[in-house]
Amino acid sequence: MKYTGTTFALLGAATAVKAQLIRLGGVNTAGYDFTVYTNGSFTNNAETPPAWEYAHFSNEGANLYRIPFAWQEMTPTLGGPINLTFFYENYDTTVQAALASSPNAHAIVDLHNYARWNGEIIAQGGPTNEQYASIWSQIAALYGNNDRLLFGIMNEPHDLDIPTWAESVQYAVNAIRAAGATNYLLLPGSNYTSAQTFPTGAGPYLLNVTDPLGGTEKLIFDVHKYLDYDNSGTHAECVTNNTVVLETLVSWLRENGDRQAILSETGGGNTASCELYLGEELAYVKSAYPSLVGFSVWAAGAFATDYILSVTPNANGTDQPLWIDAVRPNLPVP
Repeated sequence: MKYTGTTFALLGAATAVKAQLIRLGGVNTAGYDFTVYTNGSFTNNAETPPAWEYAHFSNEGANLYRIPFAWQEMTPTLGGPINLTFFYENYDTTVQAALASSPNAHAIVDLHNYARWNGEIIAQGGPTNEQYASIWSQIAALYGNNDRLLFGIMNEPHDLDIPTWAESVQYAVNAIRAAGATNYLLLPGSNYTSAQTFPTGAGPYLLNVTDPLGGTEKLIFDVHKYLDYDNSGTHAECVTNNTVVLETLVSWLRENGDRQAILSETGGGNTASCELYLGEELAYVKSAYPSLVGFSVWAAGAFATDYILSVTPNANGTDQPLWIDAVRPNLPVP
């Protein structure tokens, strides 16, 4: 999610993709990423997502929680060690609450820095690939070998040289595997990892990223797509259901080795237009499994209920209209 600036046709015959992940659907639980801006700066105003939300959403059929965090919060010194106090007392406590909410609950460990540290792009004048890989080597050592933890290796890269970024992605993948982790890895493109531009932008370069484990089953493309008029995720009204965009993406995935992608950010306001269009979008995502392994809507967690895209439950335990009408009917568990 961006804090500044720009930020149904039926499917044909079943695809040949052999699904490794179960169908996933759920919500971003934001907080540890608060005040990470699109230039990769962070003003240290993170908040802890309420732990009770995970059981609430899992009881309604969700099984996926994306838990974003600021790079500067996890490793206060670039390339330095993880702040284990923050990790164990805050971040991991939240992750464990998500995983404990149901036997099938999955969590995305999401580095939310836009391919940047304090305004400078990874391997493009900013942090070196070694410094970027360092945080993932450490996370891999702590969270490796748990297939219910997916590593979102970077949120919404943008305005960078794509071939060089693909090399940085490969560097991170190699570091994670060298640390012994076998988790699923979510590979983001550029242009805020737009689902619309992925097949013709970063996608062809990320196809060349290899997994030291062998095969590509654990390398999943990470895409975002909002439904407001400028795809920024900052407006309450929705103008599209995105199914044409997602159909194009699915065709591209199938044409390129039956690869898989996940829609890890999408959402809208609690308005009639978004209840309609988001519901149609998520129904398409559900129908496109296993090419699209699932979705995570933006957002709950530490967001107040009056945030423009909030699906945070009310204090009395009732849900927002968007969750009730658009999200809940398309969750994996009835």
